[in-house]
Amino acid sequence: MTIRDRLDQMIAEPPAVFGEPVDTADGSVVITVARGGGYLRQPRPVGVFVIHEGRAHWTPAVDSNRIAQLGEWIGLLTGVIAALAVLRRPPWPDLRVRCD
Repeated sequence: MTIRDRLDQMIAEPPAVFGEPVDTADGSVVITVARGGGYLRQPRPVGVFVIHEGRAHWTPAVDSNRIAQLGEWIGLLTGVIAALAVLRRPPWPDLRVRCD
């Protein structure tokens, strides 16, 4: 997918919020992009477009807190499933004496 296709897709999926272009010291232009917003909601950062020497580069924003929280939830779920499996069928042998 090219930058042009990605830009067209982002414009077609409302609401995309583009920030004011910012000129940097090395001659690049940085444009921030956010999604969402509206009544009582903050826009969520999506990434930035960096335009340098006539070429545009897309850099996505990464929410490391969301990734960390997903890892915590997966670890918790794994622990609960393992505990339930051990309680249902313990890994140690059955030592009951049967008198038939």
